[in-house]
Amino acid sequence: MTEIDAKTDALVPAWLTFPDVAEKLDLEVTRIRQLVKEGQLIAVRRGERRTLQVPADFIGAGRIVKGLPGTITLLKDDGFTDEEMLEWLFTPDDTLPGTPAQALRENRGTEVKRRAQALAV
Repeated sequence: MTEIDAKTDALVPAWLTFPDVAEKLDLEVTRIRQLVKEGQLIAVRRGERRTLQVPADFIGAGRIVKGLPGTITLLKDDGFTDEEMLEWLFTPDDTLPGTPAQALRENRGTEVKRRAQALAV
């Protein structure tokens, strides 16, 4: 868990606090903290109070977006920091089209993972 810079913060359209994520996933807040520690979600400190928040695009239909945890693992294995992962996930890619985060939400995770794996080469 890290603090985020203004450039990366501006790329992410909407954020959720841990209580908001817990409500959407029907889990306890402590479980959300565990999901972040396990690498299932990315959380960064934002705002005046520096509260931990998760990009809203990572949550869909009462669960974590399919393919996100595997993509996070690939990017971590490539040496990406949390902030670098967010920047990569939310930067438009004309070859997808859209952002990798959008592609994951649209169940195009294979394309996203392929690009993430190519970063290691």
